[in-house]
Amino acid sequence: MRLKEKIALITGGANGIGLATNNRFAKEGAKIILWDVSDKGNDVAEQLKKEGHEAVFKKVSVTNEEEVQQSVTEAWKHFGRIDILINNAGITRDRTLLKMTKQEWDDVIAVNLTGVFNCTQAVVPIMKEQNYGRIVSASSNVAIRGNFGQTNYVATKSAIIGMTKVWAMELGRYGITANCIAPGFITTAMTDLMPEEVRNNSLPQIPLGHWGVPDDIANGYLYL
Repeated sequence: MRLKEKIALITGGANGIGLATNNRFAKEGAKIILWDVSDKGNDVAEQLKKEGHEAVFKKVSVTNEEEVQQSVTEAWKHFGRIDILINNAGITRDRTLLKMTKQEWDDVIAVNLTGVFNCTQAVVPIMKEQNYGRIVSASSNVAIRGNFGQTNYVATKSAIIGMTKVWAMELGRYGITANCIAPGFITTAMTDLMPEEVRNNSLPQIPLGHWGVPDDIANGYLYL
């Protein structure tokens, strides 16, 4: 097992890519700290336990710095270390620039960007003390190519690439790696909300001719 006895903190772990990552990591021997704003996380953790894995769920908003710090401390006290942080939580509030509200901008920035900052800043002192850590954050291929109606989302995913490069430089000396993964179109509850026309128009951009599935990204997280 590639992650035997490793402690993995996964944000946005109740659905989609986060859910697939929990399952993949648990099968590889990791002990799972599952964070999400959805109570569905309870069911996910209980199912992992039934399958013989160790998992704990905490309802955490990554936008709340104090809540994140407190929850990281609780997780560290419970497990004694945190080896892996998967910054997976994210939302969309798509709208063209001229129609986008300040609230839609703020909401996406808060979860997708500030949330990643909050979680990483809270976990790094533990990883530094261990002289070991793996930080992997969710960017997107739209960070590179842009996407119509996603000023807020693209801004966050582009920023994650930049932050990751900085963290790799700052933290490598402590045995901590920082990487991000930039998925294309993946079939999840979030992308299910996209208009059918947009979904169909995306297919010519994909060499394989079909969307990916959450397990594809979970395997990418595992590799990193």
